[in-house]
Amino acid sequence: FRTSPLGTGEVPGVPYTLRVLQEGYSHPHPDGTLRADCTVTLVAGGPVTALVDTGGPWGQRRLLGHLAELGVSPRDVTHVICTHGHSDHVGNVNLFPEATLVMGYDVCHGDGCYVPNGLAKGWPYVLDPGHLEVVATPGHTLGHVSLVVKATSLGTVVVAGDLFEAEEDEEQWRALSEDPEKQERSRRQVVAMADVIVPGHGPPFRVFRERGDSEVSWGEEEEEDATAGDVAEGPG
Repeated sequence: FRTSPLGTGEVPGVPYTLRVLQEGYSHPHPDGTLRADCTVTLVAGGPVTALVDTGGPWGQRRLLGHLAELGVSPRDVTHVICTHGHSDHVGNVNLFPEATLVMGYDVCHGDGCYVPNGLAKGWPYVLDPGHLEVVATPGHTLGHVSLVVKATSLGTVVVAGDLFEAEEDEEQWRALSEDPEKQERSRRQVVAMADVIVPGHGPPFRVFRERGDSEVSWGEEEEEDATAGDVAEGPG
């Protein structure tokens, strides 16, 4: 496969449009410190309004401003998906107390009500059947997840958190991985099915597979049905 920069932070679709609200970055310094913040992505247009990762707490006003520019209030966000628990990805979850929170393999509705799901078994957690699902992508952390957005104008988009640091991250990601072998496998799975990847610390990029490569999916149809229903229930 090969990749190329997407060149935009917006991918339209019916019903869901994906918008990168904040492009993540990671800048190491000679003294060993690292200045970083994550990509924050909004997926909206259908019955689900999902925010993927929330950035660090130092960016609270910036995040609220980006949402306000789109006419979105924190109460409008039905789901917050934190790909993993690092501080630059979870720093503003308290802004969305009414949203369903997916934090790694935990799914929480409303006031601390944790609901069963199959993420730890490798099953998708379906937010909107045929359109949005959370999948397990372990490696960077053992409970890392990604959001799959289907049927956009560019095909399938995977908001991948730190499964991919950036488009050309081969010299970076292993040193940051809790389990490089699992992460390598997760990366291969995502590359096999994604047309666009939104990484955790860089701009979105296109994926072009060699002819004959097949798309993969997480779980069987009946397993997806077993984890679906979130849209009908709504948050809380």
